Order: sequence, then C-alpha cells, then structure tokens
Amino acid sequence: MSIKDIAGFQQTLGTNDARGWSRKVDNDFGGQFGIETPGVGGTAESGKTFGEFLQDSIGKVNALQQDANVSMEKLASGESQNLHETLLAVEKADIAFRTMNQVRTKVIDAYREIMKMQI
Repeated sequence: MSIKDIAGFQQTLGTNDARGWSRKVDNDFGGQFGIETPGVGGTAESGKTFGEFLQDSIGKVNALQQDANVSMEKLASGESQNLHETLLAVEKADIAFRTMNQVRTKVIDAYREIMKMQI
C-alpha cells in the first residue's frame, strides 16, 4: 500500500487505529515494568504537547546554568565560601546540558530519517 499525500496518510492512520494501538502498547509496557509513558497523539496526560515538553526542558536546563553562574560569581566575589555547593551546581548544569544536547541530536537524526522516507 502506498501513501500518495497527507490525506492518504491520515486515512491510513485512522483505518489502522495507530493511536489506539500505541496507547495499548504504552499501557502494556508501562504496566509491566512500572514505567509511565506519555500517550501518543500529541498530548501527554498532563496536556502538554511534545514541543511544550521540550520548551519546558530547555527552560529547566537554562535555569540550572543560571544557578551555576550565580554560584560561581558568589564564590569568586567571596560572598560564598561553599565550594562544594558551587561544584554541585556546575556539575548539575553540565549534565543537564549534555543530556539536552544528546536529545537534540536524536531529534535531528529522527527528522533526517523521516525526510529520507519516500511517500
């Protein structure tokens, strides 16, 4: 079966109930291993879209980096003497940034794979 346009793609999804099937797989998999997975179809249980989820995650990473910068400034100015908390803040920001960068790479790879598909 070939899909010629977007309407054909939407019809194929509607006919085969891809969303219902993926929800069933998510529920079966999550229930079996105790993992909560957001539903398919654009929104998670909290009502967020994937784009909103990414935007919130980027905001959290940015907040961690700003906290690390403030901690470093306080340490450098002598306002704070706590080296351990400063290093923890810097490491949290570093780990969050690396994770965000890996997610970005995976999203770009997925986009490239989708663009390679022939419709």
